[in-house]
Amino acid sequence: MIALLQRVSEASVSVDNNVVGEIDQGLLVLLAIEPEDNKEKAKRLAERVAGYRIFEDDSGKMNLNVRQIKGEILVVSQFTLAANTSKGLRPSFTSAARPELSKALYLHFCQRLRQLDFAVPTGVFGADMQVRLLNDGPVTINLQC
Repeated sequence: MIALLQRVSEASVSVDNNVVGEIDQGLLVLLAIEPEDNKEKAKRLAERVAGYRIFEDDSGKMNLNVRQIKGEILVVSQFTLAANTSKGLRPSFTSAARPELSKALYLHFCQRLRQLDFAVPTGVFGADMQVRLLNDGPVTINLQC
């Protein structure tokens, strides 16, 4: 399971020119599911995302997590993060989980974040989406579980 975390000042996701999810300061999480992933990994990754300290404290050090800054979390499914790029000039997506498993674990991941008291707006699983963000830093972290 792969979560690409982007520390943002704001972010939104749209489908057919309609905003379906948006946040102010917080994390944009692009999430990919791999075939060996399961509910336990999804739960663990959600907990790591919620607790991951990539926001600056008063000293300018990355010591604060998204809850500590009263931030928000926007989650967007993105199977392309699981691309195999080791050969050729075109990615292979055989390392991404099948849509049925991916959707179930994507929903489980979002539900776990909600259980941790985040609102968690999302994109639309499997849809063609447009993601807008203002990356803060920029800070982008590839977090895997």
